[in-house]
Amino acid sequence: MGMTRAGFEVVGFDIKPQPRYPFEFHQADAMEVDLSGFDAVWASPPCQGYIQRNKNLVTRYLKLIEPTREMLDTSGLPYIIENVEGAPLLSPLLLCGTMFDLPLRRHRLFESPWLTQHDLPCNHWGTVAGGQFAGVYAFGGKGRRHGRGVRDPGNAPGPAWNEAMGIDWMTRTELTQAIPPAYSEFLGKALIDHWISGGSEFLDDRSIPGRISVPQQLLAYTGASGQNGLPNRGARVPGSEDHQPL
Repeated sequence: MGMTRAGFEVVGFDIKPQPRYPFEFHQADAMEVDLSGFDAVWASPPCQGYIQRNKNLVTRYLKLIEPTREMLDTSGLPYIIENVEGAPLLSPLLLCGTMFDLPLRRHRLFESPWLTQHDLPCNHWGTVAGGQFAGVYAFGGKGRRHGRGVRDPGNAPGPAWNEAMGIDWMTRTELTQAIPPAYSEFLGKALIDHWISGGSEFLDDRSIPGRISVPQQLLAYTGASGQNGLPNRGARVPGSEDHQPL
């Protein structure tokens, strides 16, 4: 949804069915999608293999960031790769819900050679345990490294997940794999600004991109899908627009 708000027409790809995906969707292996006809790509490889408790271990979870980057570099298209803190992204940008006045502490990293670092600060004035922020976690959330008050909601439920994320079309399980549309809208607008400023050779004589592919690459993974406020898809841009889950 954020990419649509930014000005992209989104087309999504996922190896699993996405019945609640709000835009054009194709069930397919994202690593084998034909990207010709798209102007940019948003990719969200499965994050489960990169979370703190798994990133240094051999697990059943796929680790697809490197092959995804190789595929995207080969395509020659501008791209954004999204994942969790600790994932091996190159010079990533970090976004947090508090940067967008959301009652949400949810850090995510974004790699893109076409985007520059921002100066938005986190504003962690409260805690999940205290009920000021929502904690949207797929694996529950205590964890010693975070300490009580950061991930352990205790008896204070805090804001509703869908309201904190700005997403009203996903199930609770899907929300744990999503990013808020505010994040993708911010990045999508930054990418368009880059294009308009003459920083792209991909757009012929158009002032903004036409299509963006947003494969979230669940591939053979059997867990929940990774939905960026948009369920795993691709996108395209009509003179100026974005995609639902993103």
